[in-house]
Amino acid sequence: MEEKHVWDKVNQWEEELGLLRALIQKTELVATTKWGGEIYTLNNKNVLGIGGFKSYFGIWFMNGVFLKDEAKVLVNANEGVTRGLRQWRFQSATELNETLVMDYINEAIANEKVGRSIKPEKKEALHCEFLATQLNQDKALSTAFEQLTAYKQKEYWEYMATAKQEKTKLTRFEKIKPLLLDGRGLNDKYRK
Repeated sequence: MEEKHVWDKVNQWEEELGLLRALIQKTELVATTKWGGEIYTLNNKNVLGIGGFKSYFGIWFMNGVFLKDEAKVLVNANEGVTRGLRQWRFQSATELNETLVMDYINEAIANEKVGRSIKPEKKEALHCEFLATQLNQDKALSTAFEQLTAYKQKEYWEYMATAKQEKTKLTRFEKIKPLLLDGRGLNDKYRK
């Protein structure tokens, strides 16, 4: 039996999610499973998702911030953190206005086609003077560090830079030194 991937952790919204799914299937969006639930894409770009929670079921638009939202139905689920995603929550199937929902879905598709999206912000990599000094003083350590991928180097820089006290920096350095000399990344043990 195929495992069902839906965000309906309380299993009370099957019929309602079916109604949303039927509307979405009238469009050119492609159903996929991401993050354990239903996401609909256009040209491999995430456009929207559906799911059910304890007190509501809903549809969320990945770049919903660009929707006109003339009906004032969209909410930012995590104000101050979520930049682009907007949700439309329903407490019952009777709240579903098919025409209005299709208007929002079609606008989201049109926005995706013209490339309206929030681009992730690039974070400046942290730098740690303590680690830089240690690398400058030990040629073998420096060589091993330089042979790591940029991603693994960044993990080490951030790990060391977030230590506030000198004794914490020393403790962390003693922990990472054998990993570096062995050519391993800080979080390799967690990667498959």
